[in-house]
Amino acid sequence: MTLDVLAFSTSPRRHGNSETLLDWVLAAMEEKGAAVEKIVVPEVDIRPCRGCNLCETLNRCVQRDYMDYVHDRIVAADCIILASPIYCMGLAAQAKALVDRAQVFRSRKYVLRLPVVPPERKGKRMGIFLATAGQNWDYVFDAAIPSVKCFFHVVEIGNRDLRYLMVNGVDEKGAIDRHPTARADAENLAKEVVARLQELRAA
Repeated sequence: MTLDVLAFSTSPRRHGNSETLLDWVLAAMEEKGAAVEKIVVPEVDIRPCRGCNLCETLNRCVQRDYMDYVHDRIVAADCIILASPIYCMGLAAQAKALVDRAQVFRSRKYVLRLPVVPPERKGKRMGIFLATAGQNWDYVFDAAIPSVKCFFHVVEIGNRDLRYLMVNGVDEKGAIDRHPTARADAENLAKEVVARLQELRAA
């Protein structure tokens, strides 16, 4: 059975550094036989969370937008990849909107006490966070990580099944192409995750 990879490119700047990093990962995964789908979040209708908490009774969001499709795809995917640039020390607004709309899964899991994924698929999915930042500070990604972990946690992907590739010092568009290790790191990460998913599936 083909591995199903769902990827979110969240930068408002098309084909910038974070999307390029994502494309390298996806290309390497495809080479290993995975089926990939990339959703460019700024180009689809994903509205901000209203904070109404109606998902706690409806088991779905009250808003009718592209998240209807995304919620189903998140449940179905074997691997979910979130790619975001770092803006003002955190996730881009488009990425944060996606994360906030995962509130549906939080309500399903903790309020309604319903499964997010079938029990037999728990522990057999993986997540990847890809990020780029213009600054060279070693702490530039720190503020984004809690939101990322929260997103993956509510969709039943735990810390042990998360992988990260975060590249700093790449600011202007195309800077990542000149990074000495970013492309190789992306390709190696893709191969490692595909191999791990195949192991989990066979277990």
